[in-house]
Amino acid sequence: MSIAVTTWSLEQTSPADLLPAAAPDGDVRVVRAEVPSAEFSRFLYCAVGGDIRWTDRLGWTYAQWQEELERPGVETWVAYDRGTPAGYVQLESQDDGVVEILYFGLIPAFRGRRIGGHLLSYGVARAWDLADRRPGRAPTKRVWLHTCSKDGEHAMDNYLRRGFKLFDTRVEEEPDVTTPGPWPGAQVG
Repeated sequence: MSIAVTTWSLEQTSPADLLPAAAPDGDVRVVRAEVPSAEFSRFLYCAVGGDIRWTDRLGWTYAQWQEELERPGVETWVAYDRGTPAGYVQLESQDDGVVEILYFGLIPAFRGRRIGGHLLSYGVARAWDLADRRPGRAPTKRVWLHTCSKDGEHAMDNYLRRGFKLFDTRVEEEPDVTTPGPWPGAQVG
């Protein structure tokens, strides 16, 4: 069995395109995960994407996770709400000053608390200044991402409110896979 999945590609072509969200109330911090940790990254990936069918990396080995995190120009920024991981954004510096937001999202229990707009704003700002932290990388000229109809219901609106512009839309058939989580009884939003 398969489902039709719409994928939208969005971009910013200037730091001035970023329309930052207000910081949420409370003790919310965004910190770069500077030590590549396959375990922590897999935890974030599964915790954020488990209920929205993120399955492309579920079969990865420990070595594949570690290799991904150790690639030059890959950064993971984690939002913490009062010390607890709430979500993350993963950036990848590509050729010619392009930075892709590979993954972005919140753990279900933290959605709806105004953390997502703040985390996305922070992550996009870090995409724009990535070359400052990565000697030898070209200054960022473009930040892009894709989202799809399987992602969270507010994802597209958040990207548009942060100043991203749509540049491509595709519809493809994909296998209809069962979402791996959250586990029974988990708080979902």
